Amino acid sequence: MEFVAWFTHKFIMHGFLWILHKDHHKPNHDKLEKNDLFALIFAIPSVILLIFGSTEGINIEFWIGLGIALYGIAYFLFHDVLIHERLKIFNPNGTRYFQAIIKAHYDHHAGKKNYGFLFMVPWKYFKEEFSK
Repeated sequence: MEFVAWFTHKFIMHGFLWILHKDHHKPNHDKLEKNDLFALIFAIPSVILLIFGSTEGINIEFWIGLGIALYGIAYFLFHDVLIHERLKIFNPNGTRYFQAIIKAHYDHHAGKKNYGFLFMVPWKYFKEEFSK
């Protein structure tokens, strides 16, 4: 899923759907952003695959739909809750891993080409954080 997220972020969100994603790169985030529509955009195929993948027993479509849903939950928890603190329920200063991810993400907002999210983040961020 991480590769699909990286590809989608680089070529779709920063490509032809930039119109929906660009407000996320502005410094002052509103309660809702056009970027939040991506949750719906990705939820629709997830739900469809979950439904059709479980009509005659569990099959591959179900597992793909579940993978999309679980990645969406991870994205929400890491990106919206941990990194941008849209809900203040986690302490983002918890671990070096989180700090590396957060720094890479904020560098992305500053114009660097980091499109990965959970794992496909340039190694330098982990090296910097774990060498402290």
